[in-house]
Amino acid sequence: MTSSESRRGATVLLAVALAIASAACGSSHGGTNGIDGTNGTNGTNGTNGTLPNVMTLSVNGTTCSAGSYWNKPCVSVQICRPGTSTCKTISDLLLDTGSTGLRVFSSLVSDLGLTNVSVSGGTLTECIGYLDGSAQWGPVAMAGVKLGGEDAVTVPIQLIDSTFGTAPTSCGTTLDPDPASAGFNGILGVANWKEDCGSSCANDTANGMYYACSGASCAGATRAVSDQVKNPVAALPLDNNGLIVKLPSVAAAGSASVEGTLLLGIGTRSNNTLPAGVIKTQLDFNGEFKTAVSGGSSRAFTDTGSNGLFFNPPASAGLPVCQNTGYADWFCPASILSLNADNSASSGLGSRTVAFQLGNAVTIMDNTPVYVSPAVGGPLATYFDWGLPFFLGRDVYLGLETSSGYGWVAY
Repeated sequence: MTSSESRRGATVLLAVALAIASAACGSSHGGTNGIDGTNGTNGTNGTNGTLPNVMTLSVNGTTCSAGSYWNKPCVSVQICRPGTSTCKTISDLLLDTGSTGLRVFSSLVSDLGLTNVSVSGGTLTECIGYLDGSAQWGPVAMAGVKLGGEDAVTVPIQLIDSTFGTAPTSCGTTLDPDPASAGFNGILGVANWKEDCGSSCANDTANGMYYACSGASCAGATRAVSDQVKNPVAALPLDNNGLIVKLPSVAAAGSASVEGTLLLGIGTRSNNTLPAGVIKTQLDFNGEFKTAVSGGSSRAFTDTGSNGLFFNPPASAGLPVCQNTGYADWFCPASILSLNADNSASSGLGSRTVAFQLGNAVTIMDNTPVYVSPAVGGPLATYFDWGLPFFLGRDVYLGLETSSGYGWVAY
């Protein structure tokens, strides 16, 4: 497929209540901002008999930093100087199915000696914007990236550095300055796209994402699709057609943390087979599908990077917004509500009903040490954002774009 589609780009959507997110206090993705967007051989068993396409995925668990914010899914990735054994494992990376590409704070990998990518006019630099108005800025570098037990793949990644050059005002005024402020060490973006922008960044210097920086001066730049920041999964030699997010069920009242698995590839190995009868919902040119609740229809997407279910509820749903200070981006119904939504492709095909619950965010979030719940959400106009709660208790299959389609989701 030619990359002519209009991409949502990086859309990490986070709404973090200050009262329970000490590590993310002041985060541009949270607080009162509300909504935001081991080495193994390929084809053989990895460490301890585990297939190499297996990655540990935790929500506020073993791969997350202590004191993480609510419903944060984390993975660890090994980053290397290309072609060498000089490597470093970076944990506390937000697994984000709503963006594309690996982005890590420059300060965490400065000792690896990664080489920044040069373009005419200076160093290739990128701005990634989010729906809450915040952004990440920094140069693009080549790195060897090891996912689970897979062999390393050499891909362009972004080194998050708000002090690099001078970010244009169009990039936003709230740039992530460091891991503590952001609430994570970086982002592993594994959306349905193979690269993060597409043809718009290849043909127009005013694309708003890619820049050439020389000293403090930065100007818009084009970047060929083949050379843009890539989805590392798409670069794998075998398990490159998608991924499976597997997380256990959690009661509405919540849990301190949960441990799950991220499987790379779909139908490429014995452990990632797509079950018979599973309905695929095809994504459109924006990487979206359609969700209807009580007759109202919205553009929709699945996004592990969002820590709640965000949508515009019908009045009949009985979902008032919390009035408590610091919780204005969350719903606070009087009791746990059970709701249904119909998901389908934008064409109307592949329809499937999804049952979900929403509870009082203040009650749930104040229940220390609970940091994981499927029943938290908040208001969002235009979109239905199936955030992390959607992934709890179901295996979610995410197919990457191909020459004949924009990808798909199944569960």
